[in-house]
Amino acid sequence: MIRFRDATRADVPAVVALLTDDALGAARESDDMAPYLAAFDAMRAEGGNTLIVGEEDGRIVATYQLTFISGLSLRASRRAQVESVRVAFDLRGRGIGAAMFADAEARARAAGCRLMQLTMNATRHDARRFYESLGFTPSHIGFKRDLS
Repeated sequence: MIRFRDATRADVPAVVALLTDDALGAARESDDMAPYLAAFDAMRAEGGNTLIVGEEDGRIVATYQLTFISGLSLRASRRAQVESVRVAFDLRGRGIGAAMFADAEARARAAGCRLMQLTMNATRHDARRFYESLGFTPSHIGFKRDLS
């Protein structure tokens, strides 16, 4: 049975392995753990920005990042932003993703959020079908600009 929990610093290498476990991630992630550990430390210090892992039989099999955003729009609604969603390739199709989003929604509701949102790479067609099956709607167009 899968158990979702806040990640620890020791989980970071397993999370990075999940991030590199697909074509997009393999091309953009690194073997150098130093920047990932620094980012994890910064996330912990920020508050409202949590890395979650799904663990099954001692193995990290899923991960997502959950950030709470307070704002003025939509009658000052608090939002939950879900990012970096991954399930181990060999375990996809077993309901882990649905369980992960149920966990994210429970955390978002407990934090007073009225909206849960996410972005995804437009080339991830299977992910889009999955998110839509959970009730997410592609209501906006996202833009990114590289600042490096």
